[in-house]
Amino acid sequence: MFAARALAKHARLPRSRLAVRPISSTASRRSDALFVHRDTPYNNPKIPFEFTPENLKRAQEIISHYPPQYKKAAVIPLLDLGQRQNKGWTSISVMNYVANLLEMPPMRVYEVATFYTMFNREPIGEHFVQVCTTTPCMLRGAYDILDTVCSHLGGIKPGETTKDGKFTVIEVECQGACSNAPMMVVGDDFYEDLTAETTRKVLDAFKKGEKPKPGPQSGRHTSENSAGLTALTEKPYGPGEHCTPEFA
Repeated sequence: MFAARALAKHARLPRSRLAVRPISSTASRRSDALFVHRDTPYNNPKIPFEFTPENLKRAQEIISHYPPQYKKAAVIPLLDLGQRQNKGWTSISVMNYVANLLEMPPMRVYEVATFYTMFNREPIGEHFVQVCTTTPCMLRGAYDILDTVCSHLGGIKPGETTKDGKFTVIEVECQGACSNAPMMVVGDDFYEDLTAETTRKVLDAFKKGEKPKPGPQSGRHTSENSAGLTALTEKPYGPGEHCTPEFA
C-alpha cells in the first residue's frame, strides 16, 4: 500500500522534477550493418541462387556426415560453400537456399550468418585482405602493415573496396599465426613475417594476376627460431638407446 502511494505521488510530479539516470553516457550506435537485413537491388530474396551441380553434390556429401535428424548441423559448411560460389559473400538468397536445403527455419540460418564474422554480408573484392592487429601482431608492427596495405591500394580505408573491385581490406582479430607476426590473410592463404616491403610485393603479385607463395615472407619455412636451433641440437636417440636391457 505504502509503495503504491509513493509510486502514485511520484507519478504526479512534473517531468522536469523527475531524476533521470542514464544507463550509459556513450552515444548509441545502430547495428543494422551487422544484424539487420535491408533489401537492396543487389541483395534481396528475389535474386535466384542455387548450388551448381558440383557444389550440390558436395553439399549432399557434407550432409551425409550427420544423422538425418541433425542435418541442420551442416549449416556452417553449406553457408561457406554458398559464399564461395557467390563470389565471396553470403546474400539473403544464399541463406534462404541453405535453409530450404536443410529443411530448417530461415531465421535459424540468419542467426548463424550474422553471428560468425567469416560470413560476409556485403559484396567483397576479388582478393579479400584481412590484416590482423591483435596484440602479438600489433607489437610487431601490424598497424604499419595495415597502413601499407591501404595506401598501396589507392588510399582506401579498412572496410572499403578498391574502385576496380580487385581488393577489399578489413582489420581482423587473431588469425592464429602469432609466432609469425605480423601477418595478413588473402583469400584462404596466410602471409606472415611481413614488412612494408614484402607486403607491397604480395599485393603487387595479386595485382598482376599471380599467386604469391603463402607462408613466411622472411625466408623461414614455418615458425622456426630465426636465430637458429637453441634446443634439440644433438643427435636424437635411436630405438632402444639408453633403455634397460629388458626394453632394448
